Amino acid sequence: MNKAWLLGLTLIAGQSLAALHGKDVSYTGGGVKMKGYVVYDDQFKGKRPAVLVVHEWWGLNDYARSRADQLAKAGYVAMAVDMYGDGKHANHPDNAMAFMQEATKNTDQTSARFRAAEKLLKANKHSDSKKLAAIGYCFGGAVVLNMARQGEPLKGVASFHGALGAWQPAQPGKVTSKVLVMTGADDNMVPAEAVAKFDEEMKAAQADYRVISYPGAKHSFTNPGADDIAKKFGMPIAYNAEADKASWEELRVFLNTIFK
Repeated sequence: MNKAWLLGLTLIAGQSLAALHGKDVSYTGGGVKMKGYVVYDDQFKGKRPAVLVVHEWWGLNDYARSRADQLAKAGYVAMAVDMYGDGKHANHPDNAMAFMQEATKNTDQTSARFRAAEKLLKANKHSDSKKLAAIGYCFGGAVVLNMARQGEPLKGVASFHGALGAWQPAQPGKVTSKVLVMTGADDNMVPAEAVAKFDEEMKAAQADYRVISYPGAKHSFTNPGADDIAKKFGMPIAYNAEADKASWEELRVFLNTIFK
């Protein structure tokens, strides 16, 4: 048999076997049973950087999982984090608000839930425990930014259309993570005043941060399901394909930079 042909066949077989491996995981965060989702792509060998994905206020739904899958395909170990407990998610704004308020009424508990997921992901056999980042959407963006404010040992955090308010304002020198904030210029849930206040806070804290505002983008601009939700519930949100693509490219560059 021709050796070159055999080698080619072996390579093709190896590529065909490469696949995403995702599984639901159970763990405890702050005394609450949590159900997250961990995923990696076996075409990448050895330990690799790891990224936590914190969901929108809807909870750990298919959208958050899809972003974790996307990160896995890019060569990371990713975990879609459960911040509400038992993997629950909402299909109505009223339920989403109730879940979010319950999860944040005690921010020490909120932090404990995040750190439990962080601990689990760091322990994953495919993770490089020294290279960890976190990204978040909407509510999740607020979570990762507030963990950075607390000095959580992450290489970086990135927020997509996330709330910018602080549980406790960042103190000078406390923020050790690089910070990337991507927001919509037409997001009336995160208005220009909130962005300006965040900018002042980060400057005072001497943080390494960057804020990108996408013209014409409203809240939830990365979520392809936003338009249907807007119509169903009369919410001021909308998908923006251009901003979605641009912000993901910014994330790609950001992760490459912090994990060097």
